[in-house]
Amino acid sequence: MADFRRLAVPPEAGGERLDAHLAGRLPDLSRSRIARLIAGGAVRLNGRSARKSERVEAGDIIELRVPDPEPSSVLPEPIPLDLLYEDRDLLVVNKPAGLVVHPAPGHRTGTLVNALLHHVDDLSGIGGVKRPGIVHRLDKDTSGLMIVAKHDRAHARLAAALKRRRIHRGYLVACWGHLQNDRCMVDAPVGRSRRDRKRMAVVDEGRRAVTRFERVERWSAADLLGAELETGRTHQIRVHLEHIGHPVVGDEVYGGGGARGISGTGRVWARELERRVPRQFLHAHRLEFRHPRTGERLELVCPLPPDLAAAAEWAAGSSGSREGSIAR
Repeated sequence: MADFRRLAVPPEAGGERLDAHLAGRLPDLSRSRIARLIAGGAVRLNGRSARKSERVEAGDIIELRVPDPEPSSVLPEPIPLDLLYEDRDLLVVNKPAGLVVHPAPGHRTGTLVNALLHHVDDLSGIGGVKRPGIVHRLDKDTSGLMIVAKHDRAHARLAAALKRRRIHRGYLVACWGHLQNDRCMVDAPVGRSRRDRKRMAVVDEGRRAVTRFERVERWSAADLLGAELETGRTHQIRVHLEHIGHPVVGDEVYGGGGARGISGTGRVWARELERRVPRQFLHAHRLEFRHPRTGERLELVCPLPPDLAAAAEWAAGSSGSREGSIAR
């Protein structure tokens, strides 16, 4: 059964575009989804069809009918899940490196969504047919914490919190070379690369992206950093570190040649670190957010997985740096 909604435009919203107004009022629906609903005639303004660019006025009545999610063609699979938290509304899973989040060409099975559909009987449909329950995602070769909504109300509230930057996501990442300062912020727009559409890059026409970095350990020819996302663009941390000349260790796409970019006495050490790091050194190790139903503050921390922890232990030991315990 479709979800029918009726909204009155408040005085302060007069003059807004219809699609922008709905995007601000309905955080569970993306702006692109709203645009499709308007184009398909599912949105009416004062009883008539309207264009997405049409301006609303105070007192206008907006009616929209949101169709139920299409039945998923993705099949449940009994893939083990490492759950750090679970209740009736959500779960937090520690995704291993190598596990694709949702089905795509070349990865129709064996994904996190396949595993979630086996674990949860009625997963939230707001994420779409191919990615039910998914509030935010991680790259295939990035490990760590992800929030998954079990039903639509939790999904809508978590999506709204993410949009308002109320879900704090912390990462551990190793980069080549050394940051000039212990702390820095990168504020640079990210979008599709003009030279290679399969890659992301810092481009003027991209969407605003902000990442904060803090050095945790200084190694011989690399730094272990804590990274905090203020925005969530595709490959954001990897692109930002490449942009400032300190690409992620083990990153085959944005790695800038890896150890070959290190010169002088650190070259041999860098080659050994590269040999010990089996994939991109990026791990989502901390989540902090308010529970979508109770408002309780939740903070979950997941240490580096064994593959990266072993490399970090060697790097710190061989560099004479054992400050902090965040990496272990």
